[in-house]
Amino acid sequence: MSRKRRLVADEPFLVIRAAASDLAGGQVIARHAHDWHQLIYASAGVMTVTTEAGSWVVPPNRAVWVPAGIRHAIRFAGQSRFRTLYMMPGWSERLPGTCLVVAVSPLLSALVVRAAELRALDRRDCVEGALAVLIVDEFRQAAVPPFSLPQPESEAARRAAVLIADGASEAGSVATLAQAVGLGARTLERRFRDETGMTLGRWRRHHALLGALEQVAGGAPVKAAAAAAGYAAPSAFVAAFRAAFGTTPGRYFEA
Repeated sequence: MSRKRRLVADEPFLVIRAAASDLAGGQVIARHAHDWHQLIYASAGVMTVTTEAGSWVVPPNRAVWVPAGIRHAIRFAGQSRFRTLYMMPGWSERLPGTCLVVAVSPLLSALVVRAAELRALDRRDCVEGALAVLIVDEFRQAAVPPFSLPQPESEAARRAAVLIADGASEAGSVATLAQAVGLGARTLERRFRDETGMTLGRWRRHHALLGALEQVAGGAPVKAAAAAAGYAAPSAFVAAFRAAFGTTPGRYFEA
C-alpha cells in the first residue's frame, strides 16, 4: 500500500505516529521511555508490559496506554504482530495521564492497523484527522480492570520484588527475603501491603499466576504452566486463577 511522503514541514501537524513489526516469541524491547504517549497493542500474540507502577499480561483483545516519559519494557510470549501508536502530548485534553489497560474492539483494532499502514496521521488532512479523533474516542471508552501486578515503591521492597520474580533462593521465605533486603519480616510485609495494596503472600501468588498465564500464551500446556506456578494439578491452578481474577486463563484470551 502506498503511503504519503512526509516532509519536515509536516512534523508539527502529525498528531499520531505509528509503528508495525512482527516479532518472535521471547523477544524483549528493553526498558525505555518516549516523548509521546503510547498505545501498545499486538493484533496477534501476547505481550507482558512492565512499568515502574505495575506489569500487565496483554492478549490481542487488550492494549496498554503508557503516558509520555514513563519507562516501560515489553516482552512477547509468542509470535506477535506488534502495532503501536504514539500520540502527541497536548494534542487532546482527553488523553489519560496514567497507565491503563483498554479493551480493543474490532473497530479500534482496525483503526490501529490502518494508522500503522499510514505511519502517521496529519490533523490538516480531514480523513486522517477524523481517524485520530475516532481512535481517541474509541479507546477512551474502553478501560477495563487489568490483570495487573502493582509494583512496590520503596527501594528495599522493589529489591524484594525482583528477588521473587527471579526465583532467587533468598525469596524462599519471608524471613530470608526480608534479611536479603535489610528489613525486618514485619516491616517488609507492611511495605508490600501499603505500597501495592496486597499482602506479600498475595503479591507472590499473583506473580506466579501471571507468569503461568504468560507461559500458556506462549504455547505451554496448562499442566506445565500450573506446575511452574506451584500447583500440583491444572484444576487447582485454574481455580486459583479464577479466585484471583474472576475468570479462567482460557476465557481471558477470548475476544
